[in-house]
Amino acid sequence: MIEPSAHPLVHIRRQRDWGQSQLAEKLRTHGCAMGKNLATNRTTIWKWETCKQAPDAVAQEVLADLLGVPQAHVKAGGWPGWLPVWEISALSAPWNEAGTVSALTDLLRSGHMDRRGFLTITGATLAGLAANWASAPGAAAAALGGDRVTEQLVDTIEERVAALRSLDEQMGGGRLLEHARGDFALITGLLDKGTYTGQVGQRLYSLASRVSYLTGWMAYDAGLRSSGQQYYVGALRSSEQAGDRAFGAFILAEMGVHVGDAGDTKSRVDLIGTAINGAPSGLAPMAESFLQLHRAEALSRDGQHSAAAKALKSSVGTWDRVDTTDRPDWLHWYGEAQLRSTEGKVLLRAGKPQEATRSLEASVAAAVPRDQAVRAPRLAEARLAGGDLDGALHAALQSVTLLEGPVTSDRAVTRITAFSKSLDQYAADPAVRDFRERVRGLTPPA
Repeated sequence: MIEPSAHPLVHIRRQRDWGQSQLAEKLRTHGCAMGKNLATNRTTIWKWETCKQAPDAVAQEVLADLLGVPQAHVKAGGWPGWLPVWEISALSAPWNEAGTVSALTDLLRSGHMDRRGFLTITGATLAGLAANWASAPGAAAAALGGDRVTEQLVDTIEERVAALRSLDEQMGGGRLLEHARGDFALITGLLDKGTYTGQVGQRLYSLASRVSYLTGWMAYDAGLRSSGQQYYVGALRSSEQAGDRAFGAFILAEMGVHVGDAGDTKSRVDLIGTAINGAPSGLAPMAESFLQLHRAEALSRDGQHSAAAKALKSSVGTWDRVDTTDRPDWLHWYGEAQLRSTEGKVLLRAGKPQEATRSLEASVAAAVPRDQAVRAPRLAEARLAGGDLDGALHAALQSVTLLEGPVTSDRAVTRITAFSKSLDQYAADPAVRDFRERVRGLTPPA
């Protein structure tokens, strides 16, 4: 039986180290700045947290603005459902079956809420999550009550998730995110309410980890960083419950991408170190190559170019002895294109644009459409660094054409926009003017 948790507002205060009187004062001050007079005091906050009274609409508006929650989420979630506390309950819940189901169920409610695109799990909290994963106990299956879940039903859901994953590679996550959330809701509901054998339970947790990761990936691809992080935590917990330490290591590596993109390159280096050290022995060579490739990228982003080159050499060397028939399902996409993409980025940061160009050309040529849109701007950057403006524009336009057509990817738009801004010294060139005009068309005016 899962113990009832404290009121969400209590979690909010504890996260920020606020007392009831301090929160009341902050609300009065913030409300005054918004032109809304509140008479909140310690007793007011106590009544809210003990459910003796709910804050009125004005108080909720001020509290939401103080916490950085959009008003649309306040209206959609209702009190206290809109409070941004999933990050806390999911991170603090026990690493066992009850804790995992509780975290996944909370995620159904709050995973759609993104804190204005900012990361919400950082620093010591993120390191603590990795440490908990590294020392978590093994999974234990148990029936939770409700209808029986059959092997055939699990087969059907696996096929559905595989099809969604394939569509994501072709179109990008923005258009498919709600479909992924629907699959996540279905699997979580089965875990929470269904009855099943230990074998079926393990498959369900494995499916939950895969679809939670896929949903997080789609959210990240669509620019929803906080929401993407939340789903990744769900994937990490589910993989541990399924007894799949290798996939857990993969998730930690992918979480590192988020913090690295946010500028915390040291945390990314630390995360991939935890992932590699915590991965099971006898890891498939393909998985070893993937993790070392992540390490190379993390070290390169952190400015440790010699160490990055060493990790890259290890990844490529391991890849050369990979048996592609021994491929974990979560690395179905991993291959020469991904390897050369990261190799190109590492080389470019190390000041070797010509070598980087060759690697990135091979990567773009072998990639699926969404990844072509994301990687082509990097190829354009390498060609420009090598003095080839025409070649750079050709690569950049490949990305633009895909984004004007079937592909939806916030990451690709962000990268191509950044490349466009780097062309100021060529602003008078007619080809550059035409290119920049098409890039502006990718983002509707605010």
